[in-house]
Amino acid sequence: MKTLGYYNGTFDELDRMTVPMLDRACYFGDGIYDVTYSRNYRIYALEEHVDRFFASAALLRITPTISKAELCDLLSSLVKKLDCGNLWVYFQFSRGTAPRSHAFPENTPANLWIMLKPAEIRDTYIPMRCITMEDTRFFHCNIKTLNLIPNVIATQATVEAGVDECILHRGDIVTECAHSNLSILKNGKLITHPANELILAGTGRAHLLATCAAFSIPIEERPFTLTELFDADEILITSASALCIRVSEIDGKRVGGKAAYTVRQLQDALLQDFISKTNR
Repeated sequence: MKTLGYYNGTFDELDRMTVPMLDRACYFGDGIYDVTYSRNYRIYALEEHVDRFFASAALLRITPTISKAELCDLLSSLVKKLDCGNLWVYFQFSRGTAPRSHAFPENTPANLWIMLKPAEIRDTYIPMRCITMEDTRFFHCNIKTLNLIPNVIATQATVEAGVDECILHRGDIVTECAHSNLSILKNGKLITHPANELILAGTGRAHLLATCAAFSIPIEERPFTLTELFDADEILITSASALCIRVSEIDGKRVGGKAAYTVRQLQDALLQDFISKTNR
């Protein structure tokens, strides 16, 4: 198989899969998801992603129909069915299938979706160009929900601007990006927005913080401003697909480039972690 779609026990090539119109994901976006990557058929940071997946489900009061261990085993078995072992690994719960009503349906099991397709993580050493945009999302950004219209609009803006990512801000406070976390380096210290309801604390962000701690780089989790962003020694983007990529341009202005050694040190360590944990 070249791709794989899975829905409640049925699987096939993605373009042959269908889901019921009454799945609450279709008309409410009533569900949560997570995503990671595999290399050599080994899924990177799988347990961390599954833990966050179940945490998001709990915050939306979605009751899983599968245990964490069972989901890990299922995902690990499904990736082996594809012709390529380097994959985008996406999994999703919706609240279930029921006639359209805003209130939660009673006694309706959650639906499990899985999508797999060939993909590679981004080259960590190629800088990214960004734009900024007001963050118009709601106040549950810590839940990885399916309600992504503001993220879609922001990502479309990057496509039209010919850049790589959109940095979001609420007023003067920088939060994160359209689909990644953002941190800055200033005077030898890493500064990143606190993991509250305004951002989704990504696994890539967690790996960056752990690596900084290993290199004795001080960490400050606090809100920072657009002025601090543009004045930073370096600006770093992290996500499942972008392990640690520096930003070279924002809104057409050159930024960063003042702590190249530290950035390379972090990039090398994070890439080595990915490689070592996805070797055969």
